[in-house]
Amino acid sequence: MAYPEGVVDVSIIVPTCFENPLKESSVNFLSEVLLQKRRVALPVTAVLGAYHIATRYLRIPKLSVKKVMQGILTTSSPALYPHVTPEIVEDALDYAAAYNIESWDGYLISLTKSLGSTIIYTLDTELSKVKEITVVNPFPQEKVKQYHQFLRKKLR
Repeated sequence: MAYPEGVVDVSIIVPTCFENPLKESSVNFLSEVLLQKRRVALPVTAVLGAYHIATRYLRIPKLSVKKVMQGILTTSSPALYPHVTPEIVEDALDYAAAYNIESWDGYLISLTKSLGSTIIYTLDTELSKVKEITVVNPFPQEKVKQYHQFLRKKLR
């Protein structure tokens, strides 16, 4: 199956897990992805990453995050992309080393390109330095700004 619009990053999923200024936008975007109104791949590995970020760094209760992640997985949406091949991982490590970025970001780039796309939906602006891909933030800028302020307060 082709996903011409791109791939979803963890940062787009995390706001669905708790009350915050981006929650509604995040839920709406992911609903469109899961219903394939937007033909975007949502890597199953990103669900694990979102759980990790939400519970470990943002300290959201594990059971509530687990419930949200299970809700995403039980949709059985064709958007849920399950394949992590050695070739994609090897390519991901090449990107990580070449661009001095996280291996996860290298994986997103590798997966995006392997699916014939150039778009990564993310809040991570660091990925903009990679010329082969286009970073798209699907949320209103003002909401993103409020979200980041909210997170800074929460993490104090």
